[in-house]
Amino acid sequence: MAGVEVESCEPAGPPQLSGVVVGEITAVKPHPNADQLTVCKVTTGKKTLQVVCGAPNVRVGMKAPLADIGGKNLRGVDSEAMLCSARELGLSDDHSGLLELPKSAKVGSDVRKVLGLDDHIFTLKLTPNRADCLCVLGVAREVSALTGAKLRAPEIKPVLAKNRAQHPVKLTAPEGCGRFAGRVIRDVNPAAPTPQWMRRRLEGAGQRSISALVDVTNYVMLELGRPLHVYDLDKLRGPIDVRWGRKGEKVLLLNEQEVEVDESVLCITDDSGVIGLGGIMGGESTKADAATRNIFLESAFFYPEAVAGRARRYNFASDASHRFERGVDFANNVDGIERATRLILELCGGEPGPSVDKAARLPKRKPVRMRVARAQKILGMPVPATEMQRAFTRLAFPVKREKDAFTVTPPSYRFDIAIEEDLIEEVARLYGFERIAAHPPRVYAAMLPAPETRRALHALRERLAAADYREVINFSFVEPGWEADLAGEANPIRLLNPIAIHQSVMRTSLMGSLVSNVRYNQARKVPRIRVFEVGRVYLRDASAQDGPLSVAGVRQPVHIGAAAYGPVLDEQWDTAARGVDFFDVKADLESLVAPLPVRFEPAAHPALHPGRSARVLVDSKPAGWIGELHPKWQQKYELPQPPVLFEMEAEPLESVPLPRPQVPSKYPPVVRDMALLFDSNTPVQAVFDAIEAEKPPIVRAVRLFSLYRGETLPPKRKSLAFRVVMQHTERTLVDAEADAARDALVALLGRKFSAILRN
Repeated sequence: MAGVEVESCEPAGPPQLSGVVVGEITAVKPHPNADQLTVCKVTTGKKTLQVVCGAPNVRVGMKAPLADIGGKNLRGVDSEAMLCSARELGLSDDHSGLLELPKSAKVGSDVRKVLGLDDHIFTLKLTPNRADCLCVLGVAREVSALTGAKLRAPEIKPVLAKNRAQHPVKLTAPEGCGRFAGRVIRDVNPAAPTPQWMRRRLEGAGQRSISALVDVTNYVMLELGRPLHVYDLDKLRGPIDVRWGRKGEKVLLLNEQEVEVDESVLCITDDSGVIGLGGIMGGESTKADAATRNIFLESAFFYPEAVAGRARRYNFASDASHRFERGVDFANNVDGIERATRLILELCGGEPGPSVDKAARLPKRKPVRMRVARAQKILGMPVPATEMQRAFTRLAFPVKREKDAFTVTPPSYRFDIAIEEDLIEEVARLYGFERIAAHPPRVYAAMLPAPETRRALHALRERLAAADYREVINFSFVEPGWEADLAGEANPIRLLNPIAIHQSVMRTSLMGSLVSNVRYNQARKVPRIRVFEVGRVYLRDASAQDGPLSVAGVRQPVHIGAAAYGPVLDEQWDTAARGVDFFDVKADLESLVAPLPVRFEPAAHPALHPGRSARVLVDSKPAGWIGELHPKWQQKYELPQPPVLFEMEAEPLESVPLPRPQVPSKYPPVVRDMALLFDSNTPVQAVFDAIEAEKPPIVRAVRLFSLYRGETLPPKRKSLAFRVVMQHTERTLVDAEADAARDALVALLGRKFSAILRN
């Protein structure tokens, strides 16, 4: 609950390990019947046992785990017990020899107690901001702050130099490496064994023991959070220089991976070139090995920005990069050198030179101010100011109390403290999240205006959904080919960093995405497809200013588009199957636009069939397009049938007129039909416009129910048959009135279009 979650807690040793004691080998002689075996005398303090052993490291005076297994004959020699390796005890995979126990171990004592196997290993689940808890010291700070227990930090005393040996260092890139400390140690023994207590602690923390020198650097990293690196001093060529890489430079790393660097990668170099990646991994050419005699110990501070993402670029990760890219304490460089030096001298011997600390540019820890009232508001409860100050004191944060605020200077190891909310989080952690009362959210609902002259986009979505269309949501970045083919746009807005090469431009039309939806579903054997989308398009417009539908130079209007493909109805027993056509989708579009007046006029669009497309006008203003997909695009996109599409600007459809109530007539309507011959090029819409403008008052509706062209008609003529519905609101119409109204319409059409009644 304090932010450092314990993911698991397991025993350090196998729970089944019991009955194993410390045995001391008092005698060793060859096995009479096997060259690879020896016969040992092992004492437990109370008795002496004969044990047949095959380990290569067995010797007189050695202390090792002894398991009492009862009598067993091995190649003719009785073996009364078993000397064990680490793998046989289930402690590690090491099976190279017997597990050597410390000389101080008491003969006959329980191995669990000697090896500390009654300890427990905690696995902590850390959030990325808590890099300070990636070490034992950091976790100890947390435990001390949370429980009030006294913190006992490791006492690190400087190691006195015994010579003047130094190695020169340059920081050419202080913005990447702000501090570099180091020390030369001569005449070390790289073959010295790592003591069991250190191996055990490293293995418990998930680190494999490699060599004493490497194990010391890993131990200090886990103990103090300070990554270190050991160079073979005799392999260095000239001074170490921390600089940015140069294009074409390569380095072979310790993981045997060769990588090429560039100007964005921080490198450790000498006169031979790159010898390591700063904050990530050292190089193979300067590593310490079994022949090393003189070493150079490095303890540097690398800025997180200079390390973050570089290891992932090369498809690997390291313990150092995991820490440096999150932030490492820049004040403990020398402490890390001193601690590692003392351990190396204890294990490997050697003669240390003076520690050298080169600080070029360190992060500035700006004080952060936290207001008491603001903290109480964020936490949702009146935490007293004294509790807040107590939290900062327990965290050992330098704090100054003002009248109604605290000013905290973040310590060097807390890179996550930068703003006021960070301090509020610290107060909450220390005060206890579980003490913050849970209150249900309170919403102050306010009635929003709902003008009758506006309708929301959701209302338009509902209309299309009711017409059996399914909504799709497509990416706003599309293929350049779609824009060229289906929008006639040769210069759409291009993305500087597209997520995929085929999605590199911003769309100016929804048609490309809708055709892609149809194509995708048709390829998966979906017979009947109805899809629509409500989304923005992106149009270049030098006059556009920053606003709700635009940014400078770019308009971003919302469009509504739909596509229909396949049969007009689902297959059924009493209706003949036919494919969807222009007029089916036109009816859906008219339903979407209603009650606004909508008109259609023939026009050409790059995506649509030239003879089966129209421009859509709402309130006599162009607002969109409708039509069948052009045959060449139907062929290119491999569609057996042409889909019918429309695309409209959303804004004209959102404004609707106020409802106008009308009194319904209680008198019966009168219906008259009339069929007239028109010139074959006469638009029907023009006929309706003329009727609407001059129709008699009693005419309620005029509908076209028949269009006929045939050999029985004069050349270049067509027959249009209309049904005229007439009704009066105050009385019943007589036949004479109805006939007069019909004759007036016939005369009107004759005068406007030279139309004549058809016999």
